[in-house]
Amino acid sequence: MKHKPWLVFAALFLALAFCLGASTPPAQAADVIELNYANFPPPGTFPDVQMNRWVKEVEKRTNGKVKIKTFPGGSLLNAKNMVDGVIAGQADIGCTSTAYQPGRFVVLNATALPVGIPSGLVGSKVLMDLFEKYKPKSFAKLKMLTLFTTSPANIMSKDALPTLESLKGKSLRASGGAAQILKAWGANQVGMPMPATPEALQKGVVQGLFSSVEVMKDFKFAEYCRFVTMTDTGIYPFAVFMNLDKWNQLPKDVQEVMDGLFREQGEWTGKYVDDHAQEALDWSVKTYQVKIFALSPEEKAKFDAPLKPIVDEWVKKVSAGGVDGKAIVADIAAMIKKNSAK
Repeated sequence: MKHKPWLVFAALFLALAFCLGASTPPAQAADVIELNYANFPPPGTFPDVQMNRWVKEVEKRTNGKVKIKTFPGGSLLNAKNMVDGVIAGQADIGCTSTAYQPGRFVVLNATALPVGIPSGLVGSKVLMDLFEKYKPKSFAKLKMLTLFTTSPANIMSKDALPTLESLKGKSLRASGGAAQILKAWGANQVGMPMPATPEALQKGVVQGLFSSVEVMKDFKFAEYCRFVTMTDTGIYPFAVFMNLDKWNQLPKDVQEVMDGLFREQGEWTGKYVDDHAQEALDWSVKTYQVKIFALSPEEKAKFDAPLKPIVDEWVKKVSAGGVDGKAIVADIAAMIKKNSAK
């Protein structure tokens, strides 16, 4: 019996299509790289905003090749176990403030000293410069993705505290190296989670807080603190990092996208926190008639004078541990000057 040519052709075509279909995975699905990103502050705060921006840019610049699931608010890892959790692979990517572990991240935490960092943008540039110069061993098991800082800290209070003298004996919520600054000013540092602060203000446990002022809007502290004293002293450094094994598994083109965002993301966040801080102050004045005290040069000098021993003591302490604290502080000063001039 003769086979009809068109039947033979059709059979061959179907067999070929079947083979191709069996050996080819669903379009793009097999190529998608799924990552997770742990963060500790609540949604809507500036570390969360920067996280979402970075995720969006990575997904866009890799043409959807990378998909990242975010875990804000400490839902996967909290601030203090973020670094070790990412090293252990509990999260692929993490964000923390290095100020929570001052003895572990000595070089980066030098930026939290009262060294005159004038803004979040300059602070972020300095932090990245410092990391690239010193390549701290404390991050040797991680891939650094970006670095940024808060805007400088200021005093938000229930009562007016416009002078150094008026600050004596007052209890303020603060964290990290801010304790030394408040002590030098004659005030008392009270450590507590930011979400617990409103109740502490209501009960009189604290009379205010010392932090970057975006919290006036983000946490609605303007409702309790009707006065802000602009000391512009001290920032908090933040780092975003990735599990090193996971990084090494990424294709080169994806690594290039993330490396390309290192400085861009840090500077974007620095500008964002500065703009957001000003927005929060404007909102506080308009919504709650908050009064803002700008220090005169004479009063600012009074606030700054007691802080020099903090830097000197830090240099002495870390130098005894084998870290050239004097060189780090000198580098920060030069980096502030360089990045402020741009």
